[in-house]
Amino acid sequence: MHSKLILCFALLLSLLLAVAGCTEAESIMPLPVHIPTTAATPLPTTLPTISVTPGPTEHLPDIWEADVQVASNGKSIDPQIIMTFRGGKGLNFIPEIDLEVIRSDGIVETGTMYQPLYVGKTVTLQGTTQNNDRAIVWAITPQGDRVKIVDQYVPFRSYNTG
Repeated sequence: MHSKLILCFALLLSLLLAVAGCTEAESIMPLPVHIPTTAATPLPTTLPTISVTPGPTEHLPDIWEADVQVASNGKSIDPQIIMTFRGGKGLNFIPEIDLEVIRSDGIVETGTMYQPLYVGKTVTLQGTTQNNDRAIVWAITPQGDRVKIVDQYVPFRSYNTG
């Protein structure tokens, strides 16, 4: 009885080895595949330059006039550039006003002010503690034209000299 149990165990072990594929004497190796490599084209190392010099501005027609003030909050811990809508005849006609801040470290921040516009409405963007952050304000006319109404440096702090 004991020998039958050993024989059954040996047959079961042989069957498991055959099913597992361990009975082959020589193994089949996959052939090496040659994958052609192409040299990567290096990207240009220079980034596109952004003009930091303020340029000319345009005037909206009198019926769409909009007055926008841009200033820094003057806080060195969290410098912000604040665009404030100050009113004008275009209060109900200008659908949106876009603000773009080109910081002195080269980062461009953007924000948008949508209708309803009212005196005192603000958009705040991150600034720097330098005096050469540049703010550009674009008014979108009812026809969809984009008119640059402000393009200026925003000083970090203004000191009274008088």
